[in-house]
Amino acid sequence: MEELQVLIRRLLWMFTAMFTLIITFFVGVFTYEPSTETVWIPESEPPQTEPWQPKNVLYELAKMTPQVRRGYFLIAETPKYMGPNAEEVTQRFTGNTLACANCHLKAGSQAGAASWVGVVDRYPQFGGRANKLGTIQDRINGCMQRSMNGKALDPDSDTMKAIVAYMDWLGEGLPDTRKKEFKGYPKIQIPEVAVNLEKGKRIYTKECVPCHMQDGQGVLLDDASKGYQYPPLWGNNSFNEGAGMHRVLTAAQFIKSNMPFGEATWDNPKLTDEEAYHVAGYINSFERPSKEGTENDYPDKKSKPVSTPYGPWADDFSAEQHKYGPFPPIMEYYREQYNITKTK
Repeated sequence: MEELQVLIRRLLWMFTAMFTLIITFFVGVFTYEPSTETVWIPESEPPQTEPWQPKNVLYELAKMTPQVRRGYFLIAETPKYMGPNAEEVTQRFTGNTLACANCHLKAGSQAGAASWVGVVDRYPQFGGRANKLGTIQDRINGCMQRSMNGKALDPDSDTMKAIVAYMDWLGEGLPDTRKKEFKGYPKIQIPEVAVNLEKGKRIYTKECVPCHMQDGQGVLLDDASKGYQYPPLWGNNSFNEGAGMHRVLTAAQFIKSNMPFGEATWDNPKLTDEEAYHVAGYINSFERPSKEGTENDYPDKKSKPVSTPYGPWADDFSAEQHKYGPFPPIMEYYREQYNITKTK
């Protein structure tokens, strides 16, 4: 009898507990109201992208298309592939043994060194030297005939197409915010004085001789067929008198942004504006190949850069002053006489 009472009490306890649980559940269901508070859920961080950088040309050489790779070798080993050392006479277009990359540093990828990064997108553009709208092919041929002291390429040739393809490849993905950095040369403050050749010589001896030698004839690569490690700055194998680098102001801009090689950059130069100016004048005081027909350059003579060392000009300043300065008086003349503001 006692065992039966114990069993009844246990069953009653279990029934009571289950009934309480059921009542609690239904009360919770019918009285629940969703919270109106905003719950913060951490968001995943956006993927980080590396800032755009110029192509590492040698690293990417194996990844280039055949046409782009050919363009690279044409500009990097110019004497071997389209200069005096080319196997086929029909492929000899340059008249000196410079490589395009001797001036367009890091195979055209270096800012402040007439970089080719983004250059294709800047053409067609007006050029004062021809006084007309020119294509990128026209610009390349200008270098071929002047800086390379040679002859023009056929604009539709495979050689020209390869060079343009390489230049175009260099500018892939260039953001708008970086375009100015790779355009031309940074400006300099033009000195109010004429070039001092003695000062220029001292600067050249201190800063330039280790690479370009005392006689200015540079240093050939171990494989001389490919051209120079450090190019000649005057003489038969340098740029001719019609080249832009034969203008003191243009040469000074390049020198300040890039020389001494491996020490200076456009945003961290070593030489002052005045030092670059005097040494540019010294370099351009030596003989170099002549260029026929320079009198026809700049049909509108008022658009001629003031430091163009060959005439005729739209002013009465001497040939000496156009070559060595001072240039501000010439610039002031054009401002007063023609309402033209010149920067070079």
